[in-house]
Amino acid sequence: MQISSRFTIAVHVLIGIETFKNDYKVTSEFLASSVNVNPVVIRRLLQQLKKAELISVKRGSGGADIKKPLNEITLLDVYNAVECVEKGKLFHFHESPNQRCPVGKNIHALLDARLEKIQKAMEKEMESVTIRDIMDDAEKLIEL
Repeated sequence: MQISSRFTIAVHVLIGIETFKNDYKVTSEFLASSVNVNPVVIRRLLQQLKKAELISVKRGSGGADIKKPLNEITLLDVYNAVECVEKGKLFHFHESPNQRCPVGKNIHALLDARLEKIQKAMEKEMESVTIRDIMDDAEKLIEL
């Protein structure tokens, strides 16, 4: 299992917006050059972050701004905004385990509660880290 790169790119984008907001027009092209991806990837993420009400985006080449205080945006907020995972469905089972097999017919009973516990622990940890926390660390590392 692997969480897609959308999550880390979205965090990168938020840190980029905050870092450069006073010195540059922070457009999808600008952010794409930092992330080193196609601007289309950034535009899609910006739309997802906008839909989650984490950022605002000005039409045209107006740039992006963060709408909330950084200490109110958690990694879980970002994850929920950009990952296509239904609530409680981080782990995906294969569609049709063999019900005639003793393992196949019991695999959900063996794993469901454990996987739910793992997902909740991950979400709790993500909820404890804010973009402000990451930005504080970034400011120590980035020389502007």
